Amino acid sequence: MTLPANSPTGTQNLGNSWVPPGPAMLFCPADRPERYQKALERADVVILDLEDAVSPDNRVSARESLIANPLDPDRTVVRINPAGTGDYRRDLAALAETNYRVVMQAKSETPESVVETGLQTIALIETPAGAMRVNEIAGAVNCIGLMWGAEDLVAGLGGKSSRFGADEPGAGTYRDVARYTRAAVRLAAAANAKFAIDAVHLDFGDTEGLQAEVADAVALGYAATACIHPSQVSTIRAGYMPSESEVTWARRVIEGSSEFGGGVFSIDGQMIDGPVFRQAEAVLSRAASAESTDIQPTKEE
Repeated sequence: MTLPANSPTGTQNLGNSWVPPGPAMLFCPADRPERYQKALERADVVILDLEDAVSPDNRVSARESLIANPLDPDRTVVRINPAGTGDYRRDLAALAETNYRVVMQAKSETPESVVETGLQTIALIETPAGAMRVNEIAGAVNCIGLMWGAEDLVAGLGGKSSRFGADEPGAGTYRDVARYTRAAVRLAAAANAKFAIDAVHLDFGDTEGLQAEVADAVALGYAATACIHPSQVSTIRAGYMPSESEVTWARRVIEGSSEFGGGVFSIDGQMIDGPVFRQAEAVLSRAASAESTDIQPTKEE
């Protein structure tokens, strides 16, 4: 990929940049090649992880496995180590021997570090420095999307938990700093016309908690949710799939806009203008994405 020779940031975006083909993005340790294909079969996208999921002693073999066991590059993202580390440089060297074209840069903190990858890059915002510069990072010309992470963020604060404990009000939900970062990531992505991926729900046995977070992510326009266990995929897909009534409403909005020449009109007493029209487009986009995974619209009781 050839990057523009001008400033690393700005309003210019890459043409034909990659977008998640579906909402469920499953992490897979890169040193476990026997899991690669299984992960890809279960999820919409597999994130082959060269960073936290792999011990430093196993990273050489993980890169060898990455090269020797190719997957569909349209459905694969590779998480690389933070910029400025020896592992980061070795990760990029290994990627040069593959057909993968999308990376997730761990602990992204500057737009320059994103541009330096030379690849389409999802910037993972998971440090205080990254959170404070998220809008600049999102503006990097080869930044195609953002994701955020809570645990490294809180560790960087000297804290001990991103969520309220069982004996605290709001047990299981994110603390304010994590919520702030999540909101900042979504806003920066939208302001720079990039997609956003919601953070993993580490307690994979907490289906109810994951459902609530997915519902909120959908309401805020996140494109996908990352996960760490195959059992979470169906919950994520179902959460992003619009209900039958939502799909019907969205189609009526699109048809009505055409009938009224793009002007303001009403449906069942609701005023329909430009922002509502874009919401309807988003609903139909999620429905179309779900068709490829054979998820059917949710039926209301």
